[in-house]
Parts: sequence; C-alpha cells; structure tokens
Amino acid sequence: MSTIRLTTSQAIVRYLVAQKSVQSDGSVAPLFGGVYGIFGHGNVTSLGHALERAKDELPTFRGQTEEGMALAGVAYAKAKRRRQIMVATSSVGPGATNMVTAAGVAHSNRLPLLLISGDTFTSRIPDPVLQQVEHFNDPTQTVNDSFRAVSRYWDRITRPEQLTSSLPHAIHTMLDPGDCGPAFIGLPQDVGAEAWDFPEAFFGETVHDIARPRADRAQLERTVALLRSAEKPLIVAGGGVHYSLAEPELAAFATAHNIPVVETVAGKACLEWDHPMYGGPIGVTGGTSANALAGEADVVLAVGTRLLDFTTGSWTVFKNDAVKIISLNTARFDATKRQSVALVGDAKVTLNEMTSALGDHQASEAWSTTLATEIAQHNAYIDKIAAKESTSDSGLPTYAQVVGAVDRMADENTFALAAAGGFPGEVNNGWRAKHLNSFDCEYGYSCMGYEISGGWGAAMAMPDKDVVVFCGDGSYMMLNSDIYSSVLHGHKMTVIVCDNGGFAVINRLQTGMGGEPYNNLIKDNPTVVNPVPVDFAKHAEAMGAISETVTSIDELEAALARSKSADRTCVIALVTDAYSWTEGGSFWEVGVPEVSELDSVLQAKADMVDGKKEQRIL
Repeated sequence: MSTIRLTTSQAIVRYLVAQKSVQSDGSVAPLFGGVYGIFGHGNVTSLGHALERAKDELPTFRGQTEEGMALAGVAYAKAKRRRQIMVATSSVGPGATNMVTAAGVAHSNRLPLLLISGDTFTSRIPDPVLQQVEHFNDPTQTVNDSFRAVSRYWDRITRPEQLTSSLPHAIHTMLDPGDCGPAFIGLPQDVGAEAWDFPEAFFGETVHDIARPRADRAQLERTVALLRSAEKPLIVAGGGVHYSLAEPELAAFATAHNIPVVETVAGKACLEWDHPMYGGPIGVTGGTSANALAGEADVVLAVGTRLLDFTTGSWTVFKNDAVKIISLNTARFDATKRQSVALVGDAKVTLNEMTSALGDHQASEAWSTTLATEIAQHNAYIDKIAAKESTSDSGLPTYAQVVGAVDRMADENTFALAAAGGFPGEVNNGWRAKHLNSFDCEYGYSCMGYEISGGWGAAMAMPDKDVVVFCGDGSYMMLNSDIYSSVLHGHKMTVIVCDNGGFAVINRLQTGMGGEPYNNLIKDNPTVVNPVPVDFAKHAEAMGAISETVTSIDELEAALARSKSADRTCVIALVTDAYSWTEGGSFWEVGVPEVSELDSVLQAKADMVDGKKEQRIL
C-alpha cells in the first residue's frame, strides 16, 4: 500500500480538499468552500501552516470573532442548501468556546458546519497550558467538551491514524439529510504536529451527492388515504423543502390537489407570494390567513419542519379536535413528534410519489375559496402597514415600513436576511417572496448577532445576489465586526440598522405580560446615567463600509437605490418606532408569575391559563 507521511494537520487539510459535492444544478464543486480562521497558539503552528500551504485550494478567510465567523458558516451552508460547507477553526480556550453559540445555531437549524478547535496536550506534560481550564476530577476533559451538547458529531483526535475513520464519519453526518448538523473535531497541540504514514488512497477525490431516502410503502399508503379523506387539508412547508430542492414539487402537488400551503420561518420562499395556493406565514410570527386555515384544517401535511413552538403557536393553532398531522421528514425524530403520522423520506421524491398515488383527487373548491378570502385580507393589511406614510404614534418609521420599502424595490437578485428580535415577525409577514429561495431568517435558535455575520456568509455563498440584512440596534451592538470582514474580503451586502432604543420586542413581551417596562429599552433602565445615542453610520464607516443615516422611508429607498451600485458593503441607519408591530400571530406560551403585586401580571397569568386550554397534548 502506497503511503505518504503527513502531520495530522496536513492530513486534515488534504482530505478536506479532496472532497467534492454535487450542486443543485448538477455541477460538481468543492464540498468545503473555505475556512474561517482566527489563529492562536493552539492552531497556528500546525493547522495554520497546513492551511497556508493549501491556500489556493482551500482559502482561509480571516474572521474578527470566532462566533461571527462560525455564524457566517451557518448562513453559507443555508444559502448553498447544505451542498457546500464551511470550516471554522480556533485556538483552544476562549476561541473555542466562542463558537459554541454558532454550533447551537447550526444544530437547531439542521445545518452543516465543520468546527476544528485546538486542544490541550495529550501528553499533559506542559499542563496547565495557556488558556487551559483544569478539571480536578477528570484530566481528560477540556472546554471543547462543551461542544458535545451542540454537535451532531464530536471527536477529539489523540492519534493521527484516527482521522481515517473520524473525518469520513464527520462528513457523512453533515451530509445526511436526516442527521444533518455541525461536526466538531478537537485537535490537541501535540497531535496536530505529529506525523504518520497515511495511505495515499485516503486522499483520493470523493464526490458526494445528497441521499434521497424513499418513504416506506405502508407509510405512504396510509398518508394518501388520510389526504383522500380530508375535507380541509393543509400543507405546512418548512426549511426541508429548500434543502431537498423540492419547491417545484411542492407547487405542483399543491396545485394538482388544491391544497393550501402555509410556511414556517425557515420554509419561507418555498412558494412565490402570489401563487394561488399560498396561504401566508403560520404561527406566532405568522399572519391571520395561515392561522385561520390551520384552525380549520382536518389533515395537516407538515413537510420538512421540526414544528417549533412558533410554528404551532405552542400547539394551539391546529384547533380542530379531529385533526391528523402527517409529518414528512428525513429525520425520524421530527417525523414522529406528537404522535404524527410519520412519513420518513425525502420531500422531493415523496411529494412526487404522493402526487402519482393521489391521481386527480382534489380538495373542495370551497376550501380554496376560503384560502383566497383569507390571503386577500392578509395582503390588504400588509399593504396598509407597509405603506410609506407612518402609522406609528411617534410618527417614526416602523419595522413594517422598512421591510415594505425593501420588498417594493426587490428584484430577482435580492436576498433578504434577518434573525432574532423584532424582525422575524416583520419579515415573515412583510417580505413577499417574488422568487424562490430568496430569504433567510435565523429563528431556529433565535440568535441575536446572526444578522451581520450571516449576511457576510450569504454574500460569500451567492456573489450574484444583493444580500439585504435587516438588523436592530440591539443585534448590531452584540456583533457587528463582520461588516469589516465583508469589506476586507470583498463580499458586499447592504445592512439596514433600525434603532428603536434597545431591545424593543422583548419590551413588548414584558409589558404584554403585564410587567412594567424595565431594562429592555435604554430609557427604561434606571442605572443608565448617560444615554448616549450611537451613530451607527459613523461606526460602520470606521470599518470601511459606505454608510449613511436616513430619516424617512423615501430617504431609505433612495439610499437602497444607491447601495445597488456601490462597490462594497453599505450600511443604512435610521431611527424607528419602538412600539409598532405587525399583528396577526397566535398564542405563545411563556412563563408568567403566579404571584405578583401587579394586577396586570395576574390578569396576564389568567389569560395564559385560558390560552393553554386550546393546547394539543398529543
């Protein structure tokens, strides 16, 4: 057997370079688009050296924070629809633990990300080394063990030859449609530099294609029978539709059988907004149309969704006592939730098989008439709140107006991106997908700070798109340094920063549950002695972005037009109203105190108890 002597680090890099994948258009591309790296003593001398030697085949992009670069990797994988993956590498210690949050984002959203962190010495002779956290009762434990809770695959390499089994397992986990998520590799400093005679065959080019598991025949027949019996069937489309490339099959299935389609946050842009079967966004951040349809449905076909509480309204949106939920998902865990009728399989091929089995069967015209009535009312409401004239008591622009401005100016190249805070409810309703797969809102982990880093990753993944990032002032203050990353590396995006004076949507929840406003808006914190406003445009300009402050929707639209022709990242800042929000969502269960001196809190508790009466237990 022919061998080649390499360090563990060199072998990792050579193996990653050899991996290819089939893309959505059928072409073959590198499986790993590159590496986000911040080097420290735990990874610079060995892995960093190996990456430098391979810089033409596996480029390294310099991040500003470990969390940010890993979040960029999450957005990259989503934009590539899980067919290309980024690597994020850090040193041991704080660099590693900084990436735990991003691993949680990838894990909850079922997205691939390869994390490689330095680790302490397996010999333990230098211990305790710089940045090592010692565990008195377990010398084998390091801070890298914290990734176990947020990884689909976890390993610490203690011998070079372990790579021959560990790396393939990591990659197949990340590419498995039912088990997809982040993989973590811990690389001790001495092992990363240690050499071994690797089989040359280990580094042969490998082309991966995403598997499309077929549903069990009995499961399929039971599902078809249920759909035939339904008077008011409904499809809930989740992110799995995008990852399966099943948007055409979804549209064809819904049209052929006259079944309305509502979308989760991750599933948004599975259908165009004006498709005759489109019923709007469902759940807590959804609209009246989708939630009304869900309330009447007798059979629900959930496609590629993990049925988050924000989708189900904490399991209250499906109000029909006799409703049956069919869950089509590649992950058995998701397909069997709440005693759903499980249909374990790929969305694209399974929808085709279901269409053939259903033949010319259609739901009633009365049901599609209900759909048309509900979505028309929803669209009229969005038209009203997204118009240029402000409806807020303060006269300031609202989030809905900001989303509406971008939506009106969007073309086939526009890609909208948002995350936690107030924007999910606004973009989920106000962003009208004129083109498929034109939207990313990270709401699986609801991670503030994803916006700008995610925008960088999306811009890297889709250089032909105009990535528009919606960001609140709270998220901007948490994580903004990848504006600089995007300028450094030439990945242009447009960031709209809406300043509403703090964490305004949590203030809404706080006061909506009867509490007094406290600590969320800057003005409501009595420990604040110098409430200095942040000049977001100047801050972004200092990082190399083209930036400006606007005061109206007309000025925002003009700035957006200028950003289209700009040669690098643009940041547009404006002050927005802190109290105006899109309405139409569903019940959401949160913990409200049973004991309080405030009558408003006690009333909120009573309302919560009353709302819980409509929850489905099974």
